[in-house]
Formats: sequence, C-alpha cells, structure tokens
Amino acid sequence: MRRFVTTEDIRELAEVGEFELMMREGTVLTDAALDEAHRLGVRLVEGSRLAAPRPPAADGPRPVPPPTPPPFRASAVTVGDAAPASPRATTSAGPRFEGLPDPARMHPKLLIDGEFRDATGGATNRSVDPATNETIVEVASAATDDIDLAVGAARRAYREWHVLDPAERADLLLKVAERIEQEHEFLAKVESQDVGRPIRETTLIDLPASWDPFRFFQGLVRAIDGRVLALPQDSLDYVRKEPMGVVGMIIPWNFPLHIACRKSAAALAAGNTVVLKPPELAPLSCLELGRICLEAGLPPGVFNVVPGAGEVAGQALVEHRGVDKIAFTGSTVVGRSVMRGSAGTIKRVSLELGGKSPSIVFADADLDRAVSGALFGIYLAQGQVCSAGSRILVERPVYDDFVERFAARAASIRIGLPWRWETQLGPLVNERQMERVYEYVDIGRAEGATVLGGGAPPDDPELGRGNFIRPTAFVNVEPGFRIAQEEIFGPVAVVMPFSGEEEAVRLANDVRYGLAAGIWTTDVGKAHRVARDLEAGSIWVNHFGVYPSEAPFGGYKESGTGHDLGLESLHEYMETKNVHVNIGRGFNDWYEDN
Repeated sequence: MRRFVTTEDIRELAEVGEFELMMREGTVLTDAALDEAHRLGVRLVEGSRLAAPRPPAADGPRPVPPPTPPPFRASAVTVGDAAPASPRATTSAGPRFEGLPDPARMHPKLLIDGEFRDATGGATNRSVDPATNETIVEVASAATDDIDLAVGAARRAYREWHVLDPAERADLLLKVAERIEQEHEFLAKVESQDVGRPIRETTLIDLPASWDPFRFFQGLVRAIDGRVLALPQDSLDYVRKEPMGVVGMIIPWNFPLHIACRKSAAALAAGNTVVLKPPELAPLSCLELGRICLEAGLPPGVFNVVPGAGEVAGQALVEHRGVDKIAFTGSTVVGRSVMRGSAGTIKRVSLELGGKSPSIVFADADLDRAVSGALFGIYLAQGQVCSAGSRILVERPVYDDFVERFAARAASIRIGLPWRWETQLGPLVNERQMERVYEYVDIGRAEGATVLGGGAPPDDPELGRGNFIRPTAFVNVEPGFRIAQEEIFGPVAVVMPFSGEEEAVRLANDVRYGLAAGIWTTDVGKAHRVARDLEAGSIWVNHFGVYPSEAPFGGYKESGTGHDLGLESLHEYMETKNVHVNIGRGFNDWYEDN
C-alpha cells in the first residue's frame, strides 16, 4: 500500500523538532513535499526511527527553526511514522487522534468511598461543549452533605493508606500512570470536548503531562526520609516527614486532568488521602481519573471526586474541619476566598493563582525562535493559561521586525473545531469567558491601544455556535493600561518596546503577579542576570511554558503560595515532626533543692 507524504506532514515534523523522515516501502513524497523537506532541512532516511540533530545551514533559504517544545518531557512522547491524517494515525510527535468521545463511557456521578453515586438531593449541572454550547452530559453536583460523606470516607481510608508499605503505595501509583497512558485516546478526546482544547494539544501535551507526575512521584515514595541533627552526645534528635491527612483539592477548568494529576500524585505519594473537587465547567476528565484510580487498585476512599458549584461544594471543602490541607489552582480573587475560608480551622493552604507573565525578547535573540515561542506562550489553550506570556516585551532595535513577523504568524493560526487534528486554536470555555475577553478588547481600544490583529470572531460559519475569537494582539500599549496589567485569560497579547536590561526588568516586574517569565537572548550572562532580577517563580530561557515533573512550579506576589511538581510539591503535603531523645545517663531535675 502506498503512503503519500505531503508538505503539511513535512511541516509538522519540523514543528516538533524532528528532522528525519523514515522512508518505508511504499512511502511516496509529492514533489512539493520533497521541496519542503529540502527547505526545512528534513532528511530522508531508510530504516532509522531516531531523530537526527538539526543539520548545519546550507546555501539557500534559511530553515525555519522548530517552535518552543510543549510543556512535558520529550521522553513521554512516542515516536512513530509520518503518516497522512487519520483518526488513529501516528506522527513523529506521537499518536494522532480525532473525533469526539463516546458519552456512554463517561462517569458523570460523584465518586465517594469507591462508589459512583448521585448527589444528595439529586442536583445536576450541565457539562457543555464550548465549540457548540450544547450539553455533553448532566453531571451530579455535590451538596454540603456529599462533601461531608467524602471527607469521612477519606478520613477512614487514611488510617490504612498512610501506613501502607511504601513499595506497595509506589506500585499502585505506577499502575495509575500506566492506566492513564493506556486510555490516552479516550482521555484526550474527553478533555478536548469538555474544555474546548484542540485535540492535538490534549493528545501531545495534556496526557503525557498527566501520567508523568504519577511516574515521578511513585519513584519518590520509597525515598521519603528525615534527618538526624548534630547535637551533644547525650541527645538523639531526628526529624520525621509525615503525611498531613486528608487533602482537599480544587481544580481549574483550563487543564483539569493535568493539574488534578500533578497535585494528587504528590499528595498520594506522601501518604495522604484526597477529596478532589473538579471544575464546574469541565469535570469529566477528573471523574475518569477517579475511576482509573479505583481500577488501578487504590482502596475505596483514598481518592474521592466530588464535582459541584464552587460556592457550595468548594466552600464546604475549604471550611470542613476534617480536611487538613487545601490545594487550590484558580484565580487570585477566588484564592483570597480560599485563604479566608481556611482560616477558621487554620488549614495548610497552597495556592497557584493568576499571572500576567512577560516574554522578554532582546535584540540579540534568534528572532524566528522568539516569535514562535511567543506565539506558543500566549495562544496555547486559547490563552487560558495562568502562566501565559501575555506581555511580550521587545527591545527597540528589533521591535518593528518582531511585530511584523508575530502578526503574520498569528494570522495563520488555524481556528476550528477542537476535535479536528488540524485545529490549532479552539473556543473559549464558555460564553461568559468569551464575553469577558471581548470586553477587554474593547477596553484596550478605549485606552488608545491599536489592535494588531484579531479581536473578532472567525469568519467560518461552522464555528458560529461556539465561543471563538481570533488570535489577538495589541501595540501602542502603555504599561499602565488595564490590558497590560490585568489577567485577561484569553488569546490576547500586548507587544511593548523597551530599551536595555534595566527597563526590561522594570516593566516585567511592574505588575502584581509573579508566576512566570520568558527570556529570549543569545547572551548567557544577560540571561542569568535578568533571571536573577525577575520577580517570578518560573523562568524559561529561549523557550516558554515547560513544566517537567522534576521542576517546582509556583509564584511570587499575588500569583500564590506553595508549589506543584518537584520535590517541593511532595513537601507541600507533609508535616515536619521533631523527636528529641535523651540517651545520656544523667538527668537534670530542675526543681531539685540545691
């Protein structure tokens, strides 16, 4: 059977950093594809499945550099053959899925103590497809009594879970990772439809970034340790790390499966039990995670999932006396409410909140790579990312050139229905979020900024029922404008000029957030100086939006407290206990008469 490779297939290889195309028997390149391969530096080889380093530039057109890699470990991506698009095809970047999930496979009820059940009182909430605004399924909506049941189940399960042999606990978490990977296609489709994310993103980014934290933290279960302190010889003083107990988790709607996995993997590895409240707007993948945990062998009550309204289920979880810690990701406004609600019982709280992250492009940067990375930083997930690079700061000598290239590339982004592989930008999560983003476009115009591109719905009538907006960018923006200060949470960037390192750092730090930042430069010393001076928790140099499981992720200022991922995350879910033992022969009786 012949397999035709097109120019689009060649471009997709280059976009993900693959510069070899394996030629098998029956593989046929069109003339245009052959020309594109030569232009982009993609080599044709036989019998090899390994990606080659990028070849040196030759005479002729300069190859287009690959974009910033997606935010997960490259080792998590399966390498396969280049192939024409099909629902179950495989590309060099990994599997290639299309289509909608089977709703009959979904689990829309509460998961409490190992059983799926209706909410007390029978309340439900619609899970809506953002691309059509039609109902996917009715989901049970937890009442206060349901939260009480879930916390009680988690408290009972904790008695045995936290003393389970570490090797057994690690084995169970590894099984969760394996089952997530086994259900790659179904979960990618569920996440794509429920959130409105392009399926190429959920397939290649979200799912690998969901199973990998379980693999990472299961490896740490058997490495949890304490320390012995150097004190006088008649004393033995040691420090123990112990689980906290029941952890309540409140998950956002932009990356629900990934964020649920990266939080719960750390908490479970530390020996805690979990009551997880999924986002009201997109709860389906979190419920499937609950099912997977049960099927992997986690005891009933160890992992409970209670979808519901924030002001009901969320508030009840935050205020519940049986919950020892709250881990929250969401807006800064709601984060403040979580802190206030937790104060009554003095809970441990970790908050991953909003951002207005800068992407700083210096004049000495590789401009093609900087443009590609800036696009990825703001338009991934329709800009609905807490760490989105929504403020693009460009050094004046290259500002005009950057703006021209950025506008041209943004205009070429493919907007479409999320379940189609070719779609690069999908809908916003609901109508209210779409209205909010359009309101900010109007605010920017009223402030005097110029719309460089976008700011309007796409022309395609097929998208008319969904919550779409074209990729948008503003120029002629002053640092004090609302569009430069406030988190828009949509595909809207501001592009602002600066002169020199000092002004770049001043502009970058001139917001109330401090979640992340990107630096684009070929000067290593400059990169380290600027990284040192930026008030942000994650700094990316010459790429943007990379979240390996090994690296801590958290913010400065109003972007939150605490960390997800890395060893720091494991410690977020553990108490520290000091034990001091007198091993000497003597004893000091303080009240003995002298």
